[in-house]
Amino acid sequence: MSKDLLTVPQVMARLQLGRSAVYDLLRTRQHASITLGRARRIPTHALTDFIRTRLEQDAA
Repeated sequence: MSKDLLTVPQVMARLQLGRSAVYDLLRTRQHASITLGRARRIPTHALTDFIRTRLEQDAA
């Protein structure tokens, strides 16, 4: 299951964005996440969906 959840630094690396930008995406609910205790985790499928949606928006 841990492979299905990404940390914020892992998402930062994959999207090549800074910490603040990733947290802004999470805060504005443009990107799905879950909270486990004090840790924020992003499901891999949510990252894939986010990228797909952005690609479709850019193509339109």
